[in-house]
Amino acid sequence: MEIEKVHCLIIGSGPAGYTAAIYASRAGLNPVLYQGIQPGGQLTITTEVENYPGYPEGIQGPEMMVHFENQAKRMGADIRYGLATKVDFSARPHRVQIDEEKWIEADAVIISTGASAKWLGLESEQRLNGYGVSACAVCDGFFFKGKEVAIVGAGDTAAEEAMYLSKICSQVHMIVRRGEMRASKVMQERAINTPNIKIYWNSETDEILGDKKVEGVRIKNNQTGTTEEIPVSAFFVAIGHQPNSEIFKGYITMDDAGYIKTIPGTSKTNVEGVFAAGDVQDKVYRQAVTAAGSGCMAALDTERYLSEKGLH
Repeated sequence: MEIEKVHCLIIGSGPAGYTAAIYASRAGLNPVLYQGIQPGGQLTITTEVENYPGYPEGIQGPEMMVHFENQAKRMGADIRYGLATKVDFSARPHRVQIDEEKWIEADAVIISTGASAKWLGLESEQRLNGYGVSACAVCDGFFFKGKEVAIVGAGDTAAEEAMYLSKICSQVHMIVRRGEMRASKVMQERAINTPNIKIYWNSETDEILGDKKVEGVRIKNNQTGTTEEIPVSAFFVAIGHQPNSEIFKGYITMDDAGYIKTIPGTSKTNVEGVFAAGDVQDKVYRQAVTAAGSGCMAALDTERYLSEKGLH
């Protein structure tokens, strides 16, 4: 089986991966970046990005990721299509398998594989994704200022996002599957006591309504079997994210949800020479700008590590 030796390997191509590639290239680390299953990451399924500094008019998510990629290429990063399918971090150099066929040996590895939003699995949800359906209220809530919106979920994130939306939208319809929330008591109470959040207990989303954009949601009460249609302009899915960390299990320390644990204030993992950046290790902020910042940290940490080891 073919083995290629590289100095610095970056796995994943969202804001974290591309920023790491920009910094690593400028530091002379000759990084090789594999884009993964979704080149550009979650931003490629986002339409308008208005909260990233430096774009006063806003920018489309996919276009922004093309800018990131082109900048990394201009700095000299070797950007490739391909998916990391297996790793062996038991010895140095670290080994990563690409597309189940070739192995890369790397002096340092930056993991920036991101996270994927969990979806309900409705056809209408995928069809209207980007046209009123979103998995990020903080990213997209602003576009529905003063309008009625719906949010589905029952955890802390759902309660927090419902609170966030309540400050900018006229009415928030919150759909909760059971007769209680999973969210912490304080977050539940806040949501329940907010006048413009209406909670639908024991309810599930039957269908998101609308042809070209979200116009409403049909919900079904689990106890009575009755359905109800609510006119809304947006539908936010807040049932959690899944970090893309499966292949690192057994080597890298993670929390219960699968988010990679880094040493606070750094991008270092429990494995020497392996660093993590972006949403694969951040379940709190999950913004493009924080992912980019952590990608910069990972490249700087990598450069320092390689220097200390006499490899750079």
